[in-house]
Amino acid sequence: MSKTLSKNAEEISLYENVKKQFDTAAKIMSLDKDISKILEKTTNEIVVNFPVKMDDGRTEMFTGYRVQHNNAAGPYKGGLRFHHDVDIDEMRSLATWMTWKSAIVGIPFGGAKGGVEIDPSKYSKREIEKISRRFIFALGANIGPEYDIPAPDVNTNAQIMGWMVDTYVSTTSPNNRQHCFHVITGKPIDLGGSLGRDKATGQGVVFLIEQWAKDTNFDLSKASYMVQGFGNVGSWAAKLLKKHGSNLVAVEDMTGAIFNANGFDADELSEYVQKTGGVKGFENSEPISHEDFLRTRADIFIPAALEKQINEETAHLLNVKLVAEGANGPTDLAGDKILEERGIHLIPDILCNAGGVIVSYFEWLQNKRSEAWELEQVDEKLSKKILHGYKKVQKMAEKHKCNWRIAAYIVALSRIETIYKDRGIFP
Repeated sequence: MSKTLSKNAEEISLYENVKKQFDTAAKIMSLDKDISKILEKTTNEIVVNFPVKMDDGRTEMFTGYRVQHNNAAGPYKGGLRFHHDVDIDEMRSLATWMTWKSAIVGIPFGGAKGGVEIDPSKYSKREIEKISRRFIFALGANIGPEYDIPAPDVNTNAQIMGWMVDTYVSTTSPNNRQHCFHVITGKPIDLGGSLGRDKATGQGVVFLIEQWAKDTNFDLSKASYMVQGFGNVGSWAAKLLKKHGSNLVAVEDMTGAIFNANGFDADELSEYVQKTGGVKGFENSEPISHEDFLRTRADIFIPAALEKQINEETAHLLNVKLVAEGANGPTDLAGDKILEERGIHLIPDILCNAGGVIVSYFEWLQNKRSEAWELEQVDEKLSKKILHGYKKVQKMAEKHKCNWRIAAYIVALSRIETIYKDRGIFP
């Protein structure tokens, strides 16, 4: 997958992009200036350097991050990723977005994000386990079940969350361990994980696409769609859209891009990717360039991979009716402007991919209450939460005559502004 950006996109960092979006929304809604000063800064930025002994006996040092943006609405919440591009700028951006996501869908969490600067493909399973455990140990009291709750993210999964929660509870007093399993969400089901958590983000994307289709009188059974990134989010969104009879015509991931005008079977493609590591070489597929992928004629585009893929250079190429952002930050400021000018509808990331944090909240609740909900309960509650957020953003866009991304920011900022006014600012 191409990471090529325009000169403008390279000059503006991801966090600067977030701040500019924040500033625009704050100005439109006349956000209280004192509250604005609080929200434009992260609260805590933790950097840990920790040693891990490798399989061959040597010791390697790793750098991990945990950025906590704001917890006015509730405990910090956000994923932990393992990626070689992890840095403090990215963590600030993602932590801030987590605050907005939770506020939009009305759950009592704040925002955080973290990760380890690492290429996980270069380490054995045993080494990944050691790195995971040592990272959580290094974070220590900077996380906690009522303070900061991590979850899976890029290159982390339920197994890694299992190792992490075991490490955390093992460091607490024996008579308190059973009360701490909600310190981490996205765990294996038998360890307190929630049914539906694996598909939660993709399910949320599809719930919103379904609502958009109702609002625009669009027939999803006749829809064509394209997906960028075929990991957890992209593959689940594709598999769930398949049930509507929608046609998956193009897919792109780090191994390349493929096209078939007659469509791909999303379930078969997902199985193929799990076996081979990418979409390249899938049967009855035509390999195409990154540019040709973006030019593909389709009704719906689901970017579910890298940041800033829709920018000044690429936004002109899209030939779709709707962009449903499964990824964090796939569209930069210039891309937003171009999509709006071209009349392409957009469901912004801080609403569109909030399904993951919503079901993480459900898992947290289930653990606290010693409950286990059925999948139907989880899906019903997820649909209600995320569609309520959709309606609020829709109304806010109409009220302020602004695009949906700015409207989503205003919804989030309005809720947090109200919380601060109710609580006051200590001292």
